[in-house]
Amino acid sequence: MSRTSGASTRATTLSDVARLAGVSISTASKALNGREQVRAETRARVLDAAERLAFSPNALAQGLLAGRTGTVGLITSDLDGRFSIPILMGAEDAFGSGRTSVFLCDARGDAIREQHHVRALLSRRVDGLIVVGARPDPRPPLSPGVPVPVVYAYAPSQDPDDVSLVSDNVGGGRMAIEHLLACGRRRIAHLTGDPTYGAAQDRSTGAIAALERAGLTLAGGTVYYGTWSEAWGRGATRLLLQQEPEVDAIFAGSDQIARGVVDALHEAGKRVPEDVAVIGFDNWEVLAANARPPLTSVDINLEHLGRVAAQRLVAAIDGHAASGTEVLPCRLVTRASTAPLG
Repeated sequence: MSRTSGASTRATTLSDVARLAGVSISTASKALNGREQVRAETRARVLDAAERLAFSPNALAQGLLAGRTGTVGLITSDLDGRFSIPILMGAEDAFGSGRTSVFLCDARGDAIREQHHVRALLSRRVDGLIVVGARPDPRPPLSPGVPVPVVYAYAPSQDPDDVSLVSDNVGGGRMAIEHLLACGRRRIAHLTGDPTYGAAQDRSTGAIAALERAGLTLAGGTVYYGTWSEAWGRGATRLLLQQEPEVDAIFAGSDQIARGVVDALHEAGKRVPEDVAVIGFDNWEVLAANARPPLTSVDINLEHLGRVAAQRLVAAIDGHAASGTEVLPCRLVTRASTAPLG
């Protein structure tokens, strides 16, 4: 007699497959997961049973059998998400939609809060951790004994054996000057931010090296260090124009500074880019694309940084851990604030 219409049905389990194939549950699991310990004829029998029962393995259960949960943690100290969100987006792209979930935790630059987040994530049995710093300078590694792989992004670990990924700020500074030189500019100044930031020093190093190769020196005779703000960009530009009124290009160490530079040039009656070309750094879209004129900028490729961080973490989870700091190239995004001299 057939079952009554509408009776409840039970989902097929691994136990059902094993029973039909005449093997143990562990053998059925090994066969379905492609383990080498199973004979070919046994594997064929298990696969046939799974097909006949329309058995679909549970992804979480498979992960637990392999000692994994399909989750990773991303810990950041970047309060406003300026750097961590693009890195998170890149990481999620690399992990693949639906295959790995990312837990985002904000440590707010507090070591104790960071330790709390690490403990909480480990209690959730995450497979690995990505740590994103608030500024691109070396940071202390997590507490020793963390039982899962860790990758540091944007801010490298102070431990040279850790896996760290950073943007090539020296190369980015060189790229900015080479672009201005290609535009025919020769009296080039460099206004940048906080000199305690390694990134500010690195960008200046690259810029000066590119000028020296062209047989030139900085307009104004020095790097103008200050703060990462539009206000500093305006003030530094006014000072620069007093000292070097014939400047024909300005490399700003950030897009915020570049916005202030453009404002001060307009106030002084200078046209951008006809009289003075301006290039920023970071390619912060909300600032660069909406400037008047839109800013040429060096992009530090944060989403790419996140993708590579995820790839390195997956490799480490799979037992292929690397070590050391990997420097990833920047790219130039050209807009209307730079142009060849007419």
